Amino acid sequence: MRLNSGSGKGDASIFLLAAIVLLLVGGIVVAVYTLRSDPVEEILYNDRVITVLYVIEKEGKPLSTFVLMYYGKTRKAAIFDIPGELWILIRRINRYDRIDAVYEPGKVAAFESEVERLLGLDIAFSVVIDIENLGKAVDILEGVEVFIPSKVTIHDEDSLVLFSSGICRLDGDKSKIYISYTVPNEDREMAIFRRQRFFIGFLKRHAEMINKLNNRAVLNTYLSFMQTSLNQRAKIRLLEEFARIDMDRINMQTVGGNLREVAGKIQLIPYYDGNLVKDIVRQVLSTLTNPTDSLHVDRVYTLEVLNGTTVSGLAGRTAEMLRGFGFDVISTGNAPHTGYENTVVIDRSGVEGAADSFASIIRCKIISQESSPRDSTETMQNVDYRSDFTLIIGRDFNGRYVTGN
Repeated sequence: MRLNSGSGKGDASIFLLAAIVLLLVGGIVVAVYTLRSDPVEEILYNDRVITVLYVIEKEGKPLSTFVLMYYGKTRKAAIFDIPGELWILIRRINRYDRIDAVYEPGKVAAFESEVERLLGLDIAFSVVIDIENLGKAVDILEGVEVFIPSKVTIHDEDSLVLFSSGICRLDGDKSKIYISYTVPNEDREMAIFRRQRFFIGFLKRHAEMINKLNNRAVLNTYLSFMQTSLNQRAKIRLLEEFARIDMDRINMQTVGGNLREVAGKIQLIPYYDGNLVKDIVRQVLSTLTNPTDSLHVDRVYTLEVLNGTTVSGLAGRTAEMLRGFGFDVISTGNAPHTGYENTVVIDRSGVEGAADSFASIIRCKIISQESSPRDSTETMQNVDYRSDFTLIIGRDFNGRYVTGN
């Protein structure tokens, strides 16, 4: 009697196929579960920009507020500094007030919503760290390095030097003092710059010390200093990813505006009712996600702004606006005459496409090329060197856009 072995082979094939299907299904289930349980991984998987609101809190109020934007594929990041004295329309109470007026310790959602409206941006996560815990976190990182341009001295009965000039490694206690001290007549912009540089230094030090943070006990202690709705898995993933930020190309921006006295206090009124900052955010996001963007990559472009109209102060106001886009405005002044009908961009950058990118910000169509010392054997020390771009403002410029060409 002959046995039919074909059915045995068929059963084995069916079993193998079933096993493969189960493995595939299991892999999909695991992947879906991982993405749902780790929102950071989900953002990266879907090729989106990670946006995080960082609040450094002191006595129940924001001392500094930063929105960090990071794109994993390019490793580029940008930071927006949100001054607490920004005077905006608070939607939930339908009246104007400082943006930090809605901040409540332990309840960051309302404040986060106002920052989202201001920037025109969805914020994925929030991280709050009070100043005492910040000091503890800095000590775990074994200090944060900052550059102090000139020594800081408190003058009372005995002069006290808080910080010496030069590159300093601040421990936790010194860090708390550095970001919160006040001295008479300190320039507001310098105080803002000081806190910005510390925050960048903090991020950089975190990346440098990532191997130490790989120790589970150290990591758990470090993460305990930060208040966030993220689970432990997602917090760890976020820290790992931010350790990859290209710190040499990080873009720091400050939400700008006009300082005015409102209700007896000096407040900051955002430019163009807050529309300018939304334009800047869109420009920055485009730069982060475009690996070939010619503007703001590995270089800060210098700019000269000249007023070719009879409108007083137009060059200064335009310069302030363009600083918000990350340009280094090295001079402002008057053009040779006040009869320019059309706005003109003069390009000396020597970078293909850079002038077009700059001109598009103000919708200028007229670009003139001019040779630069860079194009010859002369060096940057040449006394005739001028900026990468000169903007000559004409009558067709309305303060934000060129409207006539």
